[in-house]
Amino acid sequence: MNANAETVAFDADTYMAGLGVAARAAAAALVRAETAQKNRALLGIAEALSAAAPELLAANEKDLAAGRENQLAPALLDRLELTPARIEAMAQGLRDIAALPDPIGAISDLAYRPSGIQVGRMRVPLGVIGIIYESRPNVTADAAGLCLKAGNATILRGGSEAFTSNCAIGRCITRGLTEAGLPASAVQLIASTDRAAVGALLRMREYVDVIVPRGGRGLIERVAEESRVPVIKHFDGNCHVYIDARADRRKAVEIAVNAKTRRYGVCNAMETLLIAESVAAALLPEIASRLFEHGVELRGCERTRELVPQALAADEQDWYTEYLAPVLAVRVVEGLDTAIAHVEKYGSHHTDAIVTEDIDRAQRFLREVDSSSVMVNASTAFADGYEYGLGAEIGISTDKLHARGPVGVIGLTTEKYVVFGAGHVRS
Repeated sequence: MNANAETVAFDADTYMAGLGVAARAAAAALVRAETAQKNRALLGIAEALSAAAPELLAANEKDLAAGRENQLAPALLDRLELTPARIEAMAQGLRDIAALPDPIGAISDLAYRPSGIQVGRMRVPLGVIGIIYESRPNVTADAAGLCLKAGNATILRGGSEAFTSNCAIGRCITRGLTEAGLPASAVQLIASTDRAAVGALLRMREYVDVIVPRGGRGLIERVAEESRVPVIKHFDGNCHVYIDARADRRKAVEIAVNAKTRRYGVCNAMETLLIAESVAAALLPEIASRLFEHGVELRGCERTRELVPQALAADEQDWYTEYLAPVLAVRVVEGLDTAIAHVEKYGSHHTDAIVTEDIDRAQRFLREVDSSSVMVNASTAFADGYEYGLGAEIGISTDKLHARGPVGVIGLTTEKYVVFGAGHVRS
């Protein structure tokens, strides 16, 4: 897996081509692998992670110390940090992936045609997936597990700020793969922090079938602009909660507080609260008070500031902003139509929620809000592969092709047509 070296001197194109050749060979081996063998590898990686918890925490502390020295933002330090609970969550995520049905080889919609042939569609791996990500070491395990279950080889390029942590996790992945009799090159971690490696990966059309970037807007914009390989991506998580005129008060308050304060540095955190004018006076001061208890700064429209004098004035840019911090934009709107229009203009098509007891308004919000996840009476914090029953996620896609929303095992596969005949020839 090349995870033992802390640095490596190399010509980027030559080095990356070597990884590409190995990944192609590993992908062919994974196509032949039985479900039980893939599951043994997943469970072996989970066991290795749990056993290596002290080693992982020590490696992570080195990254955290460097991050603090380099004055990383609190949200990035939060993403970077490993704790015993987060290590166990990584291991449990792999166990959950192992428990999922194996989609590879499943044939659907098999039907006879007038000619007598049978035509269906078979679920198959994408092949080799390149994953470029920042900060979160857990992505190393999640991505490896999901790609493995879906029968894909993967090349991982984590952020330099998590390099030591990722190398330690990588050693656990190698252990699980080899103990299950699968090639260690099924999951390869780029053993360099040189940015040239990313550029080389993005040009490797002959070896890589799809790129998945996971990180800040700068990273994703670079990948989208430079990649010669298809990309599954999302740029921002500018998520909204709209509190409707017919919202339940308790639900509205709890959902708004949870959507913002559960974790700040995640893409499913609420960044803008919209509230119907007819209930703003009754609900907004209470919500604001709860948010202030968590240290959240509010930036609001004129009506918001009338109801909550402590709120700062919002400008146009605030409505577009993914803060990833204890900052929230708040806007009082006329009603459902205005809320939907706001989400369409300023949102990022990630996750948006409505709080209402009116089923017709809920249905309108579900139909008309063009986001990868749309929720009714639930916190945006649920926009997560684990919560959706995917075991884990490789990221969240706001594209409409090839996958949308949290990308799990199925999102890392494709289909091909299969035809069964009995000596049929076409006239």
